[in-house]
Amino acid sequence: MKQTRSLFRRFLKVHFLFIFLPPIMLIFISAFFGVSNTHEKNVNTLNLFYVSVLLFGFIMVAFVILSWLFFLKLQKRLALLQEVMSSSAKNNSFPKPISVQADRMDEIDQLGSSFNWMIQQLEDSRKREYEEELLRQRLIANLSHDLRTPLTILRGHVTRLNKESISIEGQNSLTEINHTITRVGDLMDDLLFYTLLTSGKHPYQSTSTDIGRLVRASVAAWYPLFEEKEIQLEFDLPTEETFYWEADPKWMTRVLDNLFQNILRHAAEGKYTNIVVDVEKERIIVADRGPGMDNSSYEGGAGIGLSTSNYMLKKMKLKADITSNGNGTRVTIGRA
Repeated sequence: MKQTRSLFRRFLKVHFLFIFLPPIMLIFISAFFGVSNTHEKNVNTLNLFYVSVLLFGFIMVAFVILSWLFFLKLQKRLALLQEVMSSSAKNNSFPKPISVQADRMDEIDQLGSSFNWMIQQLEDSRKREYEEELLRQRLIANLSHDLRTPLTILRGHVTRLNKESISIEGQNSLTEINHTITRVGDLMDDLLFYTLLTSGKHPYQSTSTDIGRLVRASVAAWYPLFEEKEIQLEFDLPTEETFYWEADPKWMTRVLDNLFQNILRHAAEGKYTNIVVDVEKERIIVADRGPGMDNSSYEGGAGIGLSTSNYMLKKMKLKADITSNGNGTRVTIGRA
């Protein structure tokens, strides 16, 4: 950017003139009167002294006034720029461009012009990010929808083949194919839900939630599935005591569903699950005796369910502490 004028250079020029020009004029005037009155004996040196004192005082006052006006104007322009920056930080939004005088373009205007250019770059970047996010969400939604058709066709062929007389190895293969189709469908559902969740399609609605009651309802809904897998279910769910969290009941239910689903997917071989509602410490504990997260089977997928749970817990100002080893996994949900 070409600099046309310098603010501080103008400041130095003006002050140089006020400091050095009056004394130089005084010297010339004194010399002129001194030459024109060489023959006069009675020179009023006292008046000349008074003139010098007044001129010096005038220089000092003018210097102070000019300096004060200069820095006052400079402070106002910098305060305007600082106000725009601080207001955007307080409101958590992009700042608005500031006005710049193109015909002047001193150092402050150049700073404002650079600031406006930065804002424009940030807005363009945010616009591109928003468009890419919409494209990604649309792509995931379309893929989740389009892949259901071939999966449905595959399941239909598996059902038809089950009615045919085939060997035991063939039956086992068909069972594994059907199981894989179900797993892929569940992963697509998790991916679609996570995409909709992060895009605001499932808005967070905070309310005072009875956690003890909510956990009991979730355990009752999942109990038949645990029983079907022959998983021993132990739980400590107080009925007379409870605690409340400011949370979304639907989101909390979804978090528990993800935990219970992971137990059925990864830890069913442990044949044990323990669910505790700790009223005193206000936390939820879900533990199993599976192989652990590091040794889980291929059904672990990409961890979409865990990412979904962490996202919802963070929004509700909660957190999940996970401890996992070869003897099982323990998830503790509490306040962040």
